[in-house]
Order: sequence, then C-alpha cells, then structure tokens
Amino acid sequence: QVQLVESGGGSVQAGGSLRISCEVSRHPNSGYCLGWFRQAPGKEREGVATIRPEGGNTYYADSVKGRFTTARDNAENTVILQMNGLKPEDTATYYCATTHASFLGVCPTATPAYIYWGQGTQVTVAS
Repeated sequence: QVQLVESGGGSVQAGGSLRISCEVSRHPNSGYCLGWFRQAPGKEREGVATIRPEGGNTYYADSVKGRFTTARDNAENTVILQMNGLKPEDTATYYCATTHASFLGVCPTATPAYIYWGQGTQVTVAS
C-alpha cells in the first residue's frame, strides 16, 4: 500500500515562508509524478505544482510561480514544497499526491491522474 505522509505547514503573516514535506513509501514505480494541490473552504481543489522526483521536471501554476518551489529532499523518498512570499489567498489545506504510473518528461496536472494522496496539512496566512 502506497503511503504519503505530510508534515509542516502552519500559520504565518503575509510575506512569510513555510515548508511542507511529503514522504512517499512503498510506491511500486520509480518514475511516478508527485503533485501538490490545495483546497480552500468553499472552493474547488486546485493544482499548485508537480514534480517528477526521479528526473526533477517541475511545473507551477501561475498563481504560485516565482514564489513556490518543489524539489526532492535529501531523503530520496521525500519531496518538499517551499512557499515564500505567502499571501492570504494561499490559505488552504495542502495535499501531496502521486500518480500510480511512471511518466517521462512533463507530469500531468489534472487531479484524476493522481491516485495516492497524503492526509493534508493546513496553511494559514494572516494579512
């Protein structure tokens, strides 16, 4: 059973920084894609960023480009989402998720492509 465990997040003032980690275990495929998603109360879940940990290919939504960075951590099975220049509109529950299949090149951005999900972690940005 694939397991994703998130840690980090929290509360910060606007302009501050937070980091979320996602530890992936027991994934059967090495070339999977990992996506970061967020969902604010009353809003649909939206994609924030994707990464193929094996190759490092990344994608960022326009709303976070230049402020958020996702990368594989020193631990081989951990990916981080570094969030700088946070804004109140970034307030949401953040989730990491992985595809089941392996991908070469660009990772999918559509939510249904992501099969395994973390438990979510809250990010709150005060104005």
